[in-house]
Amino acid sequence: MPLSYPRPQRPNPARRLVAALTTALLTAGVLAGCSGDDGPQRTVDAFLAGWRSGDLQAVGLIDPTGTKLPSTEVTREIKELSGELAATPPTLTRRGEPKVTADIATTTVQVEWTLPGQTRWAYDREVRLAQGKDDQWQVIWEPKVVHEQLTKGDRLGLRRDAGARAGVLDAAGQPLVAPRPVVRVGVQPNGVADIKKLVKDLDAAFKAIRPALVPAVDLADLPERVAKADPGAFVEVVSLREEAYRQIKPRIYDLPGTKFISDKIDLAPTREFARALLGTVDPAQADDLTAHPDRYVVGDLVGHGGLQGRYDERLRGGPGLTVVVERPAEDGKLETTGTELFHRAPQPGQALKTTLDVAVQNAADGALRGESRRSALVALRISDGAVLAAANGPGPAGENLAFNAQVPPGSTFKMVSTLGLLDRGVVTLDGPVDCKKTFTVDGRSFKNSDNFELGSVPFRTDFAKSCNTAFASLAPKLGGDGLAAAGRSLGLEGQWDLGTDAFTGKVSTGGSLAEQAAASFGQGTTLVSPLAMAGATAAVARGRFEQPKLLIDPAPTKPAPAGEQLKPESVVALRTMMREVVTTGTGSALKDVPGEVYGKTGTAEYDDNPAHTHAWFVGWRGDVAFAVFVEKGGASTASAVPIAERFLRALPTP
Repeated sequence: MPLSYPRPQRPNPARRLVAALTTALLTAGVLAGCSGDDGPQRTVDAFLAGWRSGDLQAVGLIDPTGTKLPSTEVTREIKELSGELAATPPTLTRRGEPKVTADIATTTVQVEWTLPGQTRWAYDREVRLAQGKDDQWQVIWEPKVVHEQLTKGDRLGLRRDAGARAGVLDAAGQPLVAPRPVVRVGVQPNGVADIKKLVKDLDAAFKAIRPALVPAVDLADLPERVAKADPGAFVEVVSLREEAYRQIKPRIYDLPGTKFISDKIDLAPTREFARALLGTVDPAQADDLTAHPDRYVVGDLVGHGGLQGRYDERLRGGPGLTVVVERPAEDGKLETTGTELFHRAPQPGQALKTTLDVAVQNAADGALRGESRRSALVALRISDGAVLAAANGPGPAGENLAFNAQVPPGSTFKMVSTLGLLDRGVVTLDGPVDCKKTFTVDGRSFKNSDNFELGSVPFRTDFAKSCNTAFASLAPKLGGDGLAAAGRSLGLEGQWDLGTDAFTGKVSTGGSLAEQAAASFGQGTTLVSPLAMAGATAAVARGRFEQPKLLIDPAPTKPAPAGEQLKPESVVALRTMMREVVTTGTGSALKDVPGEVYGKTGTAEYDDNPAHTHAWFVGWRGDVAFAVFVEKGGASTASAVPIAERFLRALPTP
């Protein structure tokens, strides 16, 4: 009997369409479960937001066994695991959609920490979720969610290594600040016989050091520090340069309880060496830590004031950072496990190259040494405007009178007035100008120092002898803006970019006839700094203005443009008169100084009492122009001129 087979069924198009639609609907349902309101994506996003905010109440949490976890417990554990990084929670970013397999979803999350100094540490972690019987998704919590190498009880620790601080260099590229010998003076508590007497003896010895220590050593808290210290501890009082220590060694070495440690510290060549301009480098202070908690930690070296402060970030470089795994020891203290999760090597600082010349700066500092009044001396190289020295006498630490003083220039400004008068053809070297005992303008009487009068003499004599009344009588010839125009041709009032703060002057303009008369010899409303006057003096010596330069690297981006050439005939006559100030005039104390010295003395009243005066001297020799200022210095011949002489004699003869 033949076998029979079922007849093949012809495909039904309608049935095919129903099956396709069913598959599409089922697929759409799965996708909706992944990305809709009830899917794992929403739970992941809520978990990441709660991790960062510290509030996980909106998230279901279980451990890997499926046991439900309180949100507060997970929040606490995340904070503990974060350790030293807990104060700056990471930025958390979900990467793509969760992948679902049965009732388990997995998603990749980028964890990005911002470490000190804006250092970025980023890595990817996997977050798993489980779908419960109520179809709600719950995060499976375990320490490795924070980092794959973390286990329960671990902590993230941060190790910080300071980079090598770069130096401030002189014009020759040599460090101005270098390791130099010091003696650390301290006290050992169990050796002290009488703490009050010890404090008194130390204080007297420290005050005997010359030049005086600035700031002075404060011993007020020494008794308390000694009382709290271990009996055999070394309680440091101060670190002294070797030369300062040698001055007082006989007075303090045998005092009961004193101890001494030789050391080396990064220091400038001398204690006063360009002190205010350079600034200082000191351990981080409370104000530093409060203002920049992300930048400094206890023990960091920080630049304060001057170039060290302004360029601190460049000089200090970037710290090395290492994230390590720590774990509490038996005594509860955290110990590293030796596991490093992230490392960034310290970045050395970049040096700051200046135009300072060590020999010239030492000469300037030496010239002011022993001066009891606030004072300053600035020296420039005429050929290119380089600042060779910026010295400051006694005063508050960090006060840079050399660059930032705003004081009347007195008769040194006759240099500027004379240039304006010569340019206008009002005066000549030998043209007579009457030097009266007094000269009255609009009811205001002007007189000369010590009430001298010369009568009708060549203008060069008026200049050399510094006759105020002669200049007051010539003031109308300058006009309302003539003095300011002459000052600007020498760089005063300019927009200078030296890489540090500097006052370039403010010259009197307009005003009453009496104001114009006073301004002609540096009184009235005109104000300058020693740097500004040194720059103007260098311009006369050079024949045109060139902005002073202090920084070579990094070079300032917007230096003032060079001035136009000064009128040759005016400059030649002015130089002749400035030489005669030294040979036959008010600066004659300098006439036996080696080399040809040019200059102008100045005595400037600073209040309504004519007896209250600042003292000035500006001038040049060879390729070095300079300005000396002494606050309340009285007659320039008694204060500023002797400082100029000490400075010039300390320099090599050109």
